[in-house]
This record gives sequence, structure tokens and C-alpha cells, in this order.
Amino acid sequence: MSERIIAMRDALREAIGEEMRKDESIFVMGEEVAEYNGAYKVTQGLLDEFGARRVIDTPISELGFAGIGVGAAMNGLRPIIEFMTFNFALLAIDQVVNSAAKIHNMSGGQFTCPIVFRGPSGSAGQLAAQHSQMFENWYANVPGLKVISPSNPYDAKGLLKSAIRDNDPVIFMESELMYADKGDVPEGEYTIPIGKADIKRAGTDVTIISFNKLMKVALATADELAKENISAEVIDLRTIRPLDFPAIVESVKKTNRLVIVEESWPLGSISSEITFQVQKHAFDYLDAPIKRVTGKDVPMSYAANLVEAYLPSVKDTVAAVKAAMYRN
Repeated sequence: MSERIIAMRDALREAIGEEMRKDESIFVMGEEVAEYNGAYKVTQGLLDEFGARRVIDTPISELGFAGIGVGAAMNGLRPIIEFMTFNFALLAIDQVVNSAAKIHNMSGGQFTCPIVFRGPSGSAGQLAAQHSQMFENWYANVPGLKVISPSNPYDAKGLLKSAIRDNDPVIFMESELMYADKGDVPEGEYTIPIGKADIKRAGTDVTIISFNKLMKVALATADELAKENISAEVIDLRTIRPLDFPAIVESVKKTNRLVIVEESWPLGSISSEITFQVQKHAFDYLDAPIKRVTGKDVPMSYAANLVEAYLPSVKDTVAAVKAAMYRN
């Protein structure tokens, strides 16, 4: 397969378009996905190709169109529901959690719900408290859902194709700040399995784990540490539920130290669960306590300096690694 350099939004659009061409049961629904070509242009051109029957603009009513999507999925279709931001998806969380996630179990296997809920999650500049929240850990708490949070165009396309083909409801969480990010994406057909983390950089001294846009912080931290002859292994979770615990544990057994970087608030976070699982399965391999670098335990502010103070940084992560290595 030949490689190309394309943007994240283009990789996501290719995934949707390719799957829609193969399967007429797939349709896209959400605010501004059709006539406006998508708030972030992920769905640009899909209306022209597939028509208004399969690319559907909705009113500003997340609960309503999420419910329509769940009903359609239960009756043989494969909807892709776009939330303009997962902050707005809170209005639809009843349909996601109480209908999509539970119907297979409650119906004794008589119904499946093959639906993808996708859109941006997390902070995106000075958007303040109500538009800057990460919800991966919220949805990952719910049995019946799969949760994906990619960090680059290649992974985004391969994972979205897998999500669209999956017979379970999938929460696909992107980043507003990454839609223009460019990367290598093959021209040929490929998918990436759900539930498999990826080692983005091999190392021997410490394991750094992250996902979504904070992979940039994790990788930049590894570059800084390399200047001091500290070899960091960087793992991109990619899938939040199910988490790839074997990959995490094997890395910790090699490096003996772990730092987890995530944008979410610290209480009940993904890093909390990873910390528990590592101490359960690899406690004897740890040479230092596990360190976490998370968003601050406050609502996001509007002021630029407070946004910067809120978010995990390379400086914070370097300090956490050095503390884990007793180099402070």
C-alpha cells in the first residue's frame, strides 16, 4: 500500500465514505453534517455523493437524534451519529447509556445496536468550563460500550472503519485541535483492531502512557528525556474500553516505571484504573510509585494562562518521570 500525507479530518471522511459505499445500511446523522459539510468538515462532500437519505441534518436536539440512531440500529441499520462536541452529548447520554449500551443484554441477545457516536472531546483553546471536558472515562465506565480515542490520522481511519463494522455501540472520541494534523495514511484498504494499544516509541527506562492529543505531550517528553539519556517507551492506548492491559503490563515489566498522562480530571480517571491494574498484575516489577499527570481538579477556565496551567505539559511530565526515577 502506498503512503500519503493527509489530515485527520480527511482520514475520518475516507473511513466513512469507504464504508458507506460498501454497505447501504450505513448513514450519517447530526448537526450540520450535510448542507454545511460538517462543523469540522469531516463529512464534506458526503451529501453530494450519498444524498439526503443517507446524510441527514438534524435540529439542535442531541437526545432526539441519538434516540433515532439507536432505534435505527436496533432495526438493521448502521448509523454514524456525529456530536458537534461530546460536551453537547451530555444531552444524549440517556440514549447512549440506558438504550444503546444495554439493549443487547436486556433483550437476551435479540437486539444488537451497531452504532457509532463520534465527534471531538476535550479542550480546544479558550472554550471555558462547559466546552472543554474529556469524557472517555465516563463512557468507559459503562458495560456494553466500546470507547476509542485516536491520536493520529492513520489510527483514526483504521479504527473508525473497525468501529463502523462492529456490532456493538462504539464511542469514537476525536480532538477538535487535531482535525488539521497530518500523517501517513495508506491508499489501500486497512483496519485496526479495537482493543489493541500501540507502542509509538520503544524504550527501556520508563513507560509513558497516553491517548488522544496528549500523545503529543508524551512523545515530546520522550524527546526531552532522550537529551538526558533517559529512554522512554511511549504507549498510545488508542482504545479506552477495552483497555489493552497486557501491553501495559509487559512494558512495565521491561521498564519498571510508569507515568500516565491524560487530560481528564484525576478522580476516577483512566489513569486511576491503569494504576490499579498495574499494581495488581506487575507490583513486583515496579521500582517506584506510579506517577500520574492529569488535568487539574477544577473546571476549565477561559483565561489563556489558566488554560495553560490546567492542561498537562511536557514540563510536568518530565518532572513526573524524573520523580519516578529518583532524579529530582
